[in-house]
Amino acid sequence: MSGSIKVHMEILEQARAYCEAVWYARTEVFEQMCHERFAMNLIEPEGPTYWDKASFIERVRARAPAEGPASYEVLDIDVMGDQIARVHLTVDIPGTRFEDHLGFVKENGSWQLLTKVFRIKARLG
Repeated sequence: MSGSIKVHMEILEQARAYCEAVWYARTEVFEQMCHERFAMNLIEPEGPTYWDKASFIERVRARAPAEGPASYEVLDIDVMGDQIARVHLTVDIPGTRFEDHLGFVKENGSWQLLTKVFRIKARLG
């Protein structure tokens, strides 16, 4: 962990909001959280797959919300100054655990998700 406690807590709050939005398929959260130039990359043995903000939101919209408490773990937060932060976490949707690496930037006073690089960590029974 690096950065001030205040900034760390702001990023932790964003990471938790992100995970809850993934679990419950809350597209309205991503509409606000994701930067207009957001880019998402799935890393697989066959090579990466790319999505932009609109494609990501449509992908979330196509899923049914999960039930019960959200399943995730924030593993690490790294804050560089007061404008860039990275988060490493795992987040589940029913049947699959993902490992995500999120990149946040502070723009106009709020933290926005700019990048997401992820992989399927496990298939859940």
